Amino acid sequence: MSLQVIVGAGATGSALARLLADSGHQVRLVTRRGSGPIHPRIERVPGDAVLLPDLAEGAEVLFNCAMPPYDRWPQEWPPLAAALLAAAERAGADYVMLGNTYGYGPAEGPVTTGTPMAPASRKGRVRARMWHEALAAHVAGRVRVTEVRAADFLGAGAYSPFTLMVGAQVLAGRPADYPGDLDAPHSWTYTGDAARTLAAAARHEESWGRAWHVPSTSDLPVRELAHRLAEAARAPAPQLAHLPRRRLEEIARTDSIMAEIPEMLYLYDRPNILDASATTKVLGVEATPLDAVLAEMAAGAGPRA
Repeated sequence: MSLQVIVGAGATGSALARLLADSGHQVRLVTRRGSGPIHPRIERVPGDAVLLPDLAEGAEVLFNCAMPPYDRWPQEWPPLAAALLAAAERAGADYVMLGNTYGYGPAEGPVTTGTPMAPASRKGRVRARMWHEALAAHVAGRVRVTEVRAADFLGAGAYSPFTLMVGAQVLAGRPADYPGDLDAPHSWTYTGDAARTLAAAARHEESWGRAWHVPSTSDLPVRELAHRLAEAARAPAPQLAHLPRRRLEEIARTDSIMAEIPEMLYLYDRPNILDASATTKVLGVEATPLDAVLAEMAAGAGPRA
């Protein structure tokens, strides 16, 4: 089996590494600290990807699953994205990016991969620039490129406004405040489904030069999703409240991560649905049932006080 290189060992990068290794591939997993799952076919490589120009040497595919600190995207994403694109080109490897919906900006109705890029935030402009630069390299014939775009993540170890601001509190039996509309339909991506979509996109000849959406495990509003999680974990009924923008901005004055949330509120204060029908039709990826995802999250919570 071929060598697959993954940069980033978050929940999705780690799931992808295990998936590829279990399929018989050799996996080189690059992170700053050499972290990631332990597996006989996973080589964990510590180091800064920007300073490792040959990290994709011998690889068939380079997967970009990296995630710089949320409050440093404008500073850290451009050099990292440029380095990974150059590494794939240098190695003659295909380049598969894990992305999100930030580049679309506010949208009415379900978001498809044909929805124009119209970023309305600093982070959205970063993601749009990354895609446009990678796509330009693809069009020029320098490297084959595709991007897999996810909605907000669910799953054990996943990071999203829901898992951080609601899920953790629900599992612990504590009140939770959420800065968006608690009753607006919202698409949720299971990290395992993101990994399966990345793997499928890497091996399909129709993948290149376009983006794909990860099929959503659910489009439930936050309020209903929280109740379903509590039921799965046999936790007390959720105590949910809306976090007003003014209060969020007060918190943001002393919390650099929370300071990044206000510009993204358009994703959470209205319905936000991702259309992934093309992914299911062409790549054959279907979403994992929500009950299985919530059971995983509940099992990963550990004992409650």
